[in-house]
Amino acid sequence: MERPEHLVQPERIERLTAWASAVLPAPLLDLQTASADASFRRYFRAHTAAGSFIVMDAPPSHEDCKPFIHVARLFRAAGANTPEILAENLAEGFLLLSDFGDTTYLAALDENSADRLYLDANAALIKIQLASRPDELPPYDAELLLREMRLFPDWYLARHLDIQLNDEQRNTLDTTFDRILANNLAQPRVYVHRDWHSRNLMLTDADNPGVLDFQDAVYGPITYDLASIYKDAYIRWDEERVLDWLVRYWEAARKSGLPVHADFGEFYRDFEWMGAQRHIKVLGIFARLCHRDGKTAYLKDMPLVMDYLRRACARYNGLGDFLRLLDHIEGKQAAVGYTF
Repeated sequence: MERPEHLVQPERIERLTAWASAVLPAPLLDLQTASADASFRRYFRAHTAAGSFIVMDAPPSHEDCKPFIHVARLFRAAGANTPEILAENLAEGFLLLSDFGDTTYLAALDENSADRLYLDANAALIKIQLASRPDELPPYDAELLLREMRLFPDWYLARHLDIQLNDEQRNTLDTTFDRILANNLAQPRVYVHRDWHSRNLMLTDADNPGVLDFQDAVYGPITYDLASIYKDAYIRWDEERVLDWLVRYWEAARKSGLPVHADFGEFYRDFEWMGAQRHIKVLGIFARLCHRDGKTAYLKDMPLVMDYLRRACARYNGLGDFLRLLDHIEGKQAAVGYTF
């Protein structure tokens, strides 16, 4: 894999360090790598006598800081705890942000903390959704939803498993995608974080969760972020417990005036069908991260995502043919000895 341009330019780090030194509220003592995500962005933690801060490096040739800034302020105005933007240099692609530390929900979740942390996440999500209005964020429309699902045949089937579908199987896939889209597009629309899960929510000292990785937010189906967090690719909970958290969200959402179904069964069906869209997409994304970007660690998370998908398909009329296609895929995978 070709290394991103900004990772092989020491002078860029020098410019970032000089800029950070100029805008920090106290002299820079140390600058260390904090994290990198699946894009060209990466993050550094700047230590000073006044505390630590995050410096984001987003090369303008590859990334645009403006959506990050816009959504950070939009969600923050709604009452969510997004990082405060303390300084910005759009020409260079540098941002100075407040620091949530390095304890993710994933690291903090256990049997004792889960109820509290997930109900905090529900409350934050409802604040974001209540602030929703059309034309503020890009639409999560049919084109985008379908483009995401097309990652499944292109990357998971063709590239990862070397499976070529016949005409009948392609028709099954197309019909399934159409049915999923019909459900997704019929749902009420709100602001959608689009990656609302345990690795992007942070444990903070005061206002949980700290919310990260929101720059791709859109205006779309109300159950999408719930599918992200309660069908999380990185941690699994008993379905009975997930059902309780969903009921609590649904009750609070109805009380707040959000346009959720009056019948919880219908709401839960939408949640399941939205999860099907997301998991079809995620299998494609994880395969692409592996084969295009060399990030093989995501392979270990594929079986859980596939299990979520299969369970949903087994429950609902209209997804049975797709489940049989998944059976065929699983059988061929086992026959060739392909392991994750």
